[in-house]
Amino acid sequence: MNPVVKPSALVVSPAAAASAQASASAHMASQNDQFLLRQPTREEAEAAVRTLILWAGDDPSREGLLDTPKRVTKAFKEFYKGYDEDAHDILDRVFEEVDGYSDIVLVRDIPFYSHCEHHLVPFVGKSHIAYYPSKGVVGLSKLARVVDTYARRMQTQETMTAQIANVIDEVLQPRGVAVLIEAEHMCMSMRGVQKHGSSTITTQYRGVFEKEPAEQVKFFTMVKSPSLRMAL
Repeated sequence: MNPVVKPSALVVSPAAAASAQASASAHMASQNDQFLLRQPTREEAEAAVRTLILWAGDDPSREGLLDTPKRVTKAFKEFYKGYDEDAHDILDRVFEEVDGYSDIVLVRDIPFYSHCEHHLVPFVGKSHIAYYPSKGVVGLSKLARVVDTYARRMQTQETMTAQIANVIDEVLQPRGVAVLIEAEHMCMSMRGVQKHGSSTITTQYRGVFEKEPAEQVKFFTMVKSPSLRMAL
């Protein structure tokens, strides 16, 4: 009489289970997120806004909200117009006739607003940019436009700081670049811990600013010096 062989339980390692779950989630996302294949129409975007209004608990057909989906989609085009801009093109004009000027160029207190990519709520602040020219200087307004290009996207402050430093370093090829951004995040003020008034500071250094701590001190002093602000 042949012995009865019971099937053994299938043992799956935690790593394999996690990998399978991730694959399944990715597959579902690829099926559900049709925008991965094409950009939604304006009508589809407006329908999504109506869905969110309903989900929040209000009636999108009442008078005050009737045109809100149109307004929101129009506002999104303005909030996130940075996706249609290339910061490299903004910096393509360099002025070489500066009588040999090679000291620090600092543009500070550049105001901006952006949107946190985690909650799509604003973070607002100022950007300070400095560089040491090597092949010439760029129009000062161009630096402000670079800030806007990256700010008008779904962002993290850390990423935005690095992107600004990287594009200036790549296009202008200066001897050094320093970027400091300070901002208040509404995702921390309006929700969660709700700590209104707290600020976040991020920095990025390239070239001489990265290699020489004294240059970082000079940059930070020029950005924050009250006496320099009074002189200006």
